[in-house]
Amino acid sequence: MHLPAQTLSIALLLALPAAVRAVFKDEVGHIDYHHELLGVPQRETTFFHRPRPQEKASLLYTLSDLGVLGAVNPSNGGIVWRQLLNKNITNGGGYLRAGEDETWLTSALGSSVHAWDAISGRNVWTLDFDGVVKDLEIMEMTENGRKDVLALHEEDGTTVARRIHGAEGRVVWEFGEVNKDLPLQVSTNVEKVFVVTLHGSLLSYNLKVIVLDTLTGKKLDEIIIGTKGEVQKPEDVMFVGANSAAPVVAWTDNTLTKLKVNVLGSKAKQEFPLIADAVDVEVHAPHTVRSSPHFLVHTKTKTGSKADVYHIDLKSNAISKAYDLPLLEGASAFSTSSSAANVYFTRVTADEVIITSSVSHGILGRWPLKTGANKITAVHGVSEVVKRADDNYAVRSAIVTDEDDWIQIVNGDMSWTRPEGLSGAVAATWAEIPESEDLAKTLEAEAHTDPWSAFVHRVTRHIDELQYLPAWLQTIPNRLLASVLGSEAAGSNNKLSRDSFGFNKLIVLATKRGKLYGLDAGNHGSIVWSKPASETPGGRPWNVKAIHADDAMGMVTVRGANGEFIIVKSDTGKTVEAIPTGLFPPVESAVVVDSDAGPWLLPIGEGGKVSEMQSSFAPKQTVVTRTSDGGIRGVKFLAKGEQAVEVPTWIFNPPAGQKIVEVASRSKHDPIASIGRVLGDRTVKYKYLNQNTLVFAAINEQANSLTVYLLDTVSGQVLTSSTYEGVDPTKEITCAVAENWYLCSFYGQYKLRESQSQNLKGYQVVVSDLYESDAANDRGPLGDAENFSSLDPVDLPTGPYLPSVVSKTFILSSPITSFTVTKTRQGITSRQLLAYMPESHSIVGIPRMVLEPRRPVGRDPTPAELEEGLSKYFPAIELDPRMHITHQRDVLGVREILAAPAYLESTSLVFAYGIDVFGTRVTPSMAFDVLGKGFNKLALIGTVAALVLGVGALRPLVRKKQIDARWKA
Repeated sequence: MHLPAQTLSIALLLALPAAVRAVFKDEVGHIDYHHELLGVPQRETTFFHRPRPQEKASLLYTLSDLGVLGAVNPSNGGIVWRQLLNKNITNGGGYLRAGEDETWLTSALGSSVHAWDAISGRNVWTLDFDGVVKDLEIMEMTENGRKDVLALHEEDGTTVARRIHGAEGRVVWEFGEVNKDLPLQVSTNVEKVFVVTLHGSLLSYNLKVIVLDTLTGKKLDEIIIGTKGEVQKPEDVMFVGANSAAPVVAWTDNTLTKLKVNVLGSKAKQEFPLIADAVDVEVHAPHTVRSSPHFLVHTKTKTGSKADVYHIDLKSNAISKAYDLPLLEGASAFSTSSSAANVYFTRVTADEVIITSSVSHGILGRWPLKTGANKITAVHGVSEVVKRADDNYAVRSAIVTDEDDWIQIVNGDMSWTRPEGLSGAVAATWAEIPESEDLAKTLEAEAHTDPWSAFVHRVTRHIDELQYLPAWLQTIPNRLLASVLGSEAAGSNNKLSRDSFGFNKLIVLATKRGKLYGLDAGNHGSIVWSKPASETPGGRPWNVKAIHADDAMGMVTVRGANGEFIIVKSDTGKTVEAIPTGLFPPVESAVVVDSDAGPWLLPIGEGGKVSEMQSSFAPKQTVVTRTSDGGIRGVKFLAKGEQAVEVPTWIFNPPAGQKIVEVASRSKHDPIASIGRVLGDRTVKYKYLNQNTLVFAAINEQANSLTVYLLDTVSGQVLTSSTYEGVDPTKEITCAVAENWYLCSFYGQYKLRESQSQNLKGYQVVVSDLYESDAANDRGPLGDAENFSSLDPVDLPTGPYLPSVVSKTFILSSPITSFTVTKTRQGITSRQLLAYMPESHSIVGIPRMVLEPRRPVGRDPTPAELEEGLSKYFPAIELDPRMHITHQRDVLGVREILAAPAYLESTSLVFAYGIDVFGTRVTPSMAFDVLGKGFNKLALIGTVAALVLGVGALRPLVRKKQIDARWKA
């Protein structure tokens, strides 16, 4: 029976999602891993809050240094919900506040103010304003009994304060004053609103407090505090209290010898001496109206820290010192919590947790800190104190350590740890687990001797290794049992070692905070080692330009933008070499090149300049750099004595008005399994395979057009180009290239074939295939030549060898970014395009067959085309959830996706980093070379055992029967 072509085409399309199912449900958590992160919590935007006033349970809320707002369950450290504010990763800042006994909280970042449901994280309302938010506070008491939001903005030299309805998100009143002041913070007590600004000029400020009416926002008074020059910069103001009965503003002098405090609404200031050798001062106070007007001043020295507690007289606004907490060696983290009028201060040191009341210095509770062998250094934290019967207290503290970990301590016991330092990754690379140094030296020695000596040496080595045979035999039962049951072998998680499938690899990760991490991809992305920021060069945030792993040496090199670099061991993180900033010129980019001395990371200076180098390190290939005027040039390196100098070979400048916004090149590991594409009629279209190709996209913002170029990097010749109109230059443009095809994604308009006059806008991806000739069985001008040169003419004396291009445009259901293509060991497995979906926080694997540009247009495919796997061209591609390799995981803020081959040809390893860290294994052509997890090994073993027993039982019977038959014969 023969089915019609149309029926076959529809069946092929319907079966496609099942054929490319990215991950099965039973594989989630087995082949993949996910570090769901928030970023490092900030001191002023982290707190405990009860989302349901009628219940005692609290959630832990934070707005991190990456601009991620989230809620954490204190019982297990799991994320309840999170939101990426402004859709961009930030470098700190922002504001987060919650009203007492309210089910919502409010945040501000950039120019926007938001309100969120405290339980679900859903947005309640959003307001966008001009300028930048400088502060955000909650009005705990209003005339209607509700709680409203106070927002302070700086808008082109105007200080603007607004009162926003807490439930409805509308502006109740707005106050604006044009001046040259720097708005700092906004605060309130029961009766008035206070706007605190810096008044004066640079390095010579004093404080000005604008008093506003809570009902109308009208200006009631203006108070100047202190004299000119008391404050030099906004950072000198330590604290502006909010929502308490007596809010204060506190600042220090330049030498950190005095603390000056003013109760907002009064004109007097009071001074208090600080201890000698003070290096930093922090002020902690409660944020509720019912709390006692007490605050704590935390003074840090080079070797320790102490604290002083002060009380405020509500009638006279006088401030008096109540008591002090002793100076202790090492770092301490203080935090404040309150219950009704009671205020508690919690101190976390490297050895213990102490809670005291704000009323007296008597210790209410003390617990030794149990963190195991690794001592922690607390940077800051928040606490929640609960009073039990008989004057017993319990406390839980969420502490940020100097290792950028977020840990919770409950009565001295550590309950959970979140490795938030992994967030904000800016560069990463795969690295092989190094072999032992002794084995590497032995193999190298065998390679450099004559065959007989190498043979004798190897036999001797194998005899010596027999001493390890008994220990290896002892592991066989465990490994066999683990293989049958599909579980992990005992002890496999404790030691770095390669596996026979190539799944066990290292990942070296660099973060914007200056930290380096080593992750074990074979052990669910566990952290093997970490290097603190104090041991890495560069500024903060760390602008990493390139990272490269030398698997032969077992080292990883990281290069920064200011000329700094560091080389570490990939398996331990031990520093091999580190060069700080300033010794070398700034770096614009870096590229891995081959040389006589081996592969290394070549730094490219500003304007594409490359410094002179030793001739042994001269790159063998053409290096492509960006020029200072926006073009691209190719550079070769020639040896002149012991030095190598650069020689420009070609320069390409895009046409006037165009600006290069994206560049993509083929991966260094891009094996080609077949040089041609076998068609349904058994003819062959030969692929145009040129390793020296580069794809770049240039945007014309005036004409709203995008031009995509394919360039030969040896000759600088443009092999092909295409222009697309109606492209939005403000949206992201992403390209990728692999084998004999390349693609680019952008946001632009397109015309409907049924109605040429109708234009629609959407996200598009343009795919182009490159072949040697338009015709099948034709190798083009090169014929059967084994080699060719991009610099030699082929068909004409002055004409280059140009490929045949087949292109198609597809419309996507949602935007995709961060392209990469799967890699396998031999390139036999079909490819997948891996891309991040920022709107759904997922990573999608789009099969190459879906993006096939040879799909027939306007007709059903012929039987020969169906045999190739071609289906009818439909411009729209629905990114089916079954294509998501992240399953149902919420992967936030992916910056880049990396792919690496495993030893199994069917499998490609995938790693994605950004805010979150995610890793998995994908099989684009299914797992054809390994048994799946669902394979019933017990049934197989049972069947074989039953057959063996059956044969053993029947053998005597058959033998007896044969003997009896012979006697009868």
